[in-house]
Amino acid sequence: MPTLREELAAIRRSAEGDGTKPGRIPPDLLKVMHKVTADQQASGYRNRLPAIGTKAPSFTLPTIEGNAVASSDLLGRGHLVVSFFRGAW
Repeated sequence: MPTLREELAAIRRSAEGDGTKPGRIPPDLLKVMHKVTADQQASGYRNRLPAIGTKAPSFTLPTIEGNAVASSDLLGRGHLVVSFFRGAW
């Protein structure tokens, strides 16, 4: 059974290519992605991240239908995980 590191490496090779064949991401977009990643790492953003376990501030966001949903309401039902996705749809 592959380790998580091995599985992630396989996903990266599939997306970026392995040097012998191209991946799913076009080279011009891949170049932009690598530049943005390098810029983010150089910015020192990790030093400004909240520590693990830090309580997040309350927030309200709209659903896809435009209805407001408060984090406090969701927390009333149990744990809340917030995930951010970026990309083209």
